[in-house]
Amino acid sequence: MPKNRAQKAQLLEAITGALNHKGVVFFSHTGLKVTDLEALRKDMRKENSTVMVAKRNLLLLALKQQGIAVDAAQLDGAVAVAVGDDEITPAKVVATFKKKHEAVAFFGGLMEHRFMTAAEVQQLSTLPGKQELLAKLVGSLQSPMTGMVNVLVGNVRGLVTALDAIRAQKV
Repeated sequence: MPKNRAQKAQLLEAITGALNHKGVVFFSHTGLKVTDLEALRKDMRKENSTVMVAKRNLLLLALKQQGIAVDAAQLDGAVAVAVGDDEITPAKVVATFKKKHEAVAFFGGLMEHRFMTAAEVQQLSTLPGKQELLAKLVGSLQSPMTGMVNVLVGNVRGLVTALDAIRAQKV
């Protein structure tokens, strides 16, 4: 059943709202079963992200309203949009899903209101996530302090070893 003008306006508003997220990835979902798409949605929800299927014309209109220049040929066929509050998470989740389902293909994405090609989105998906980067930062900040503690404890440890050696000689 075709949608009326009010329903299309509502969908356009939802798509425009989705494009304002930090991480936006466009991908093909042609050939996926409904159960597979639901599994992807479930994986995305775990990462506080969502997937929405968008009509190509409405998506192009929303991109145009946002002032984002996109060649219509880059978004060919059925388009799904993965959005998240993190720049990398949607690309990572879709790339992981893509390994199991070869029907999925990247069309591109958005970062800071600039269109990225499929190759750029693929590279983005290989970067470590926000939590992993924060863990590496904490480890880097903690490393000098741990070294300092080991140096300070080393003198005490040396004293204990020397006293233990003296005790062993007297016994």
